[in-house]
Amino acid sequence: MLAYSGKRLLQALVSVAVASVIIFLIAEALPGDVAQMILGQYATEESLAALRENLGLNQPLHVRYFDWLSGVFRGDLGTSLSKTGVKVGPLLLRRARNSLILAAGAMIVIVPVSFLLGIIAGLRPGSWFDRLISITTLGLISFPSFITGLVLILIFSVQLGWLPASSSLDLSQSFLSQLQKLILPVLALSGVMLGYITRHIRASMVKVLRSDYTRAATLKGVGRRAVITKHVLRNALLPAVTVIAINLGWLLGGAVVVEATFGFPGVARLILNAIQHRDIPVMEAGLLFVVTAYVTVNFGTDILYTLLDPRIRYSRGES
Repeated sequence: MLAYSGKRLLQALVSVAVASVIIFLIAEALPGDVAQMILGQYATEESLAALRENLGLNQPLHVRYFDWLSGVFRGDLGTSLSKTGVKVGPLLLRRARNSLILAAGAMIVIVPVSFLLGIIAGLRPGSWFDRLISITTLGLISFPSFITGLVLILIFSVQLGWLPASSSLDLSQSFLSQLQKLILPVLALSGVMLGYITRHIRASMVKVLRSDYTRAATLKGVGRRAVITKHVLRNALLPAVTVIAINLGWLLGGAVVVEATFGFPGVARLILNAIQHRDIPVMEAGLLFVVTAYVTVNFGTDILYTLLDPRIRYSRGES
């Protein structure tokens, strides 16, 4: 187990290192002159040259990369180019906190609801409830998040007036006092993933119920409740751990549309604004955070899956 964990940790570190190179090259490939964008179109050549020298833009590509990477290891992510004097590190931490709150809220909705609906539908394949769940989840997967968000705003904000359409958090206020601002973006973010995981669990339940070992347990006289709790649920729900973890990484970095729709101040919206204003330090830091979070979640999932499923440990010759 320790050998496998070490191997996976090394692979995770290599993945982040490769991703950092790709992020840096993408930032360098963006069109436009950073110095020109900062000083404006009427800046003189002397002022532009001085700013490029001050920002290190005249240095070779590999030198700039290692300077940036060393700053990351020191915890110095630089200064925003579009927000004068604003340090990237504290700015990213505030946005990361908001994104984590949004992702956690979505997971609180997704996990129990998808498990409950998927298990019930899987235990009664072909029933009216199973057909209803299949149709509903197919609809959730088919609708993009921004469509779901707009529909929620139209119903609960415009028509009923129950919830605010804007979800811009005030960091000076407590989290609980702003809880209602999170309801609509959480629901919009949860839709696609809720439908996907519910269908995945339902399919796993049906597959396990029809497996040979489930039939053998039934033929031996084991009660249906014992068969479901001891054999079906454990084997059917294990694959859902991987699916949830992969989608958790998506929740952290792929919620650009939801954050833009509701004006939510998260990492995804921060990256989008940084790309629009060619704020290279903010963009690089935000993308690296998303990649690191995604790799970390998947690393933890691999370890957890190995601990939960003895067959994987035995296949590696571990006890």
